[in-house]
Amino acid sequence: MDEPLLVERRPLPIDGRLGQQLAFLIEVDRLKTVLRASTLAAVDRRENDAEHSWHLALMVPVLAEYADEPIDVGHTIRLVVVHDLVEIYAGDTPIYDDKLRTDQAERELAAADKLFGLLPADQAREFRALWDEFEERRTPEARFAKAIDRLEPNLLNWMAGGGTWLTPGVTADVVRSRTEHIGQASSALGEAMRALITGAERNGWVAAGQQGDPGPA
Repeated sequence: MDEPLLVERRPLPIDGRLGQQLAFLIEVDRLKTVLRASTLAAVDRRENDAEHSWHLALMVPVLAEYADEPIDVGHTIRLVVVHDLVEIYAGDTPIYDDKLRTDQAERELAAADKLFGLLPADQAREFRALWDEFEERRTPEARFAKAIDRLEPNLLNWMAGGGTWLTPGVTADVVRSRTEHIGQASSALGEAMRALITGAERNGWVAAGQQGDPGPA
C-alpha cells in the first residue's frame, strides 16, 4: 500500500487532467498481478483479478436476461469492472477464507481512498460511487453484479472438481450461505447455483453436512 506509484518509475511528460488519468490507468496494471484462489477452467493455474474482471464484464451481457429486475447492462458492466480495483492494494479476499474476511472492509476502504484519489476529483467521486454502489447492493444493477461476482468463481470450482470448495471447514451448506446473493438477484441463476452445489456434493467435490460456521454471506 505504501509502494511508489508505477508512473513514478518513468514520469509521464503530460500534465493536468490527462496526466492524472493516464497515471491511474498505469497504476491499475497492477490488477494483472493479483492472484485469486480460483483456478482457470482452461489451464491449471490461478486466475488473476484482471482476468476475473474481464470474465464478469462478459457474463453480464450474456446473462442479463436472467435478472429478476430490469437492469442497465452498461452500468452493470461498469460496476463489475470497477469493484475489484481496490484489490491492487488490499489483495484478494477469497470467499471461503474467514481469516482474511475479518478485516476486508477496512483494507478495501483504505485502498479505495488511495486508488480513486489518483483520478481528477470528478472522476474520483464517480468511481468511488460505483464501488460503494456495488458494495451496498442498493440498486438492481449492483445486486446483479454481485450475483455474477459470486457465480463466476463457483463455475471455476465446478470445472476444477472442487477448487476452493475443498477449503477445510467448507461444506455444501457454507457454499449455499455464501452464494445467497445470486438468488436474490436472479431466481434462474440462483437455481443454477443450487444445482451446482447439489452436484458437487454428490460428486464429493464439497463436504456434505453442516460442519463449519457458514458465517456472513
